[in-house]
Amino acid sequence: MSQSFKLHQMHLPKNIIVGECWARDGLQNEAKIVSTEDKVEIITRMVEAGCTKFEATSFAHPKYLPQFADAEEVLRRIPRKPNIQYRGICTTLRGVERAIASREEGYGVDEIAMVISTSEPHNLANVGMTHDENKKVLEQMVRKALDTRHAVFGWALTSFGCPISGDVDPAEAIAMGKWWKNIGATIIGFGDTTGSANPVRVSHFYEYVLAEGFTTDEVVIHFHDTRGWGVANSMVALTFGFRHFDTSLGAIGGQPKTGAAEYHTGYAGNTCTEDLVGMFEEMGVSTGINLSKMIEAGKRAEQILGRKLRSNFVEAGPVPHQGIVYDKSKGILGTRG
Repeated sequence: MSQSFKLHQMHLPKNIIVGECWARDGLQNEAKIVSTEDKVEIITRMVEAGCTKFEATSFAHPKYLPQFADAEEVLRRIPRKPNIQYRGICTTLRGVERAIASREEGYGVDEIAMVISTSEPHNLANVGMTHDENKKVLEQMVRKALDTRHAVFGWALTSFGCPISGDVDPAEAIAMGKWWKNIGATIIGFGDTTGSANPVRVSHFYEYVLAEGFTTDEVVIHFHDTRGWGVANSMVALTFGFRHFDTSLGAIGGQPKTGAAEYHTGYAGNTCTEDLVGMFEEMGVSTGINLSKMIEAGKRAEQILGRKLRSNFVEAGPVPHQGIVYDKSKGILGTRG
């Protein structure tokens, strides 16, 4: 005889948007220069899987980040559809000018992302400027981006901790987010740069973020998976209603290969796309991404990089669901019989 009972209802968004970062944040610390063809292939595979947002490239000077010397060529060759949005990261005014020129040629990005670290010691190590120096440059960059009708994505890096100076006051991170909004950024990210966040800290932090007037539609959730906590932290953010999540196939990523001192050696990895998407879909939260096609993209990413990556979902696949009746829409769990 069949039995059923009501499950506790979690109030989660019905759908979320995944920002695939493999081609930029994922590759930035790879010693191997990945070919333009391979970058375009992975983005194309994920477009075909149903992903609609991508961090496609960086407009950094090739001298410092040779991985992205092909930025314009990647943008020329990736799929263009009305519902697909691409982001490029810029750390200099010249980078913004390159992004603008690409759009004028018909193959630009929709969003220009810019960064500043909440931790000033990290900012000095990352971009060689104090907060005051960097803010003056960023204000010019934002004005130029807005003048050409680009959306501006403002990053407050090291929001949960700094590899140089240690813990970071959440109030300082939120103040940095407010500064971004005040100068015109419409998308805000609080970066967990070294994977320091844990679910309790995430809960406290994003409760604070919402209390300070940020909305769930303007904040992008982006956790690093240094300690394997990226998906757990993302789950907590989901319970607050946030809908935009940055991830990378295979959980790759880390400190850029710039030739600078390795100031946080070993801190690598973004939240894994396959694991986050697989879990959210299993929970009944739609990502719009086809799981089989995503898994194939993850396997191809491993072939390109020549090693096994860190996705559990690529190895295990979706949960088979045998013997249990689970109606996600009604929250009913019971047994067959």
